[in-house]
Amino acid sequence: MTQYELKTMSPEETSQFAKRLADHLQPGDIIALEGDLGAGKTTFTKGLAKGLDIKRTVNSPTFTIIKEYKGRLPLYHMDVYRVADSLEDLGFDEYFEGNGVTVVEWAHLIKEQLPSDLLTIYLYHKEGEQRKIILNPIGPRYEQLCKEIFQ
Repeated sequence: MTQYELKTMSPEETSQFAKRLADHLQPGDIIALEGDLGAGKTTFTKGLAKGLDIKRTVNSPTFTIIKEYKGRLPLYHMDVYRVADSLEDLGFDEYFEGNGVTVVEWAHLIKEQLPSDLLTIYLYHKEGEQRKIILNPIGPRYEQLCKEIFQ
């Protein structure tokens, strides 16, 4: 399994990378976002939304768990940090099998419900506003996606 890594120097660069990733996304794609509080998960998702031509303001769905946005592809933005039971049936599979792109913040908290193939993106704080971003593709679709982005 190949991992891909990059560094960004600012929130704008993180957002730009996500926007570039969005150009390659397809219906049914799933991105699991991991990182500490303030690592840039929502900034990343905002960039992804721009790349999907979403006009609405994107913010963290911390208290609603799932927010839906309409664009070139629908974006299903999940924040499962407050999901009490990782096996509770909240209908996630309907989104995972839907016609949009699903982004799951704190995805490890519902790992039992995640599809086996997905793209996990880890965001790490570095100095100041720098971030280290590691992409871990699982499955042929996500391997190909990473190759397209990093070629």
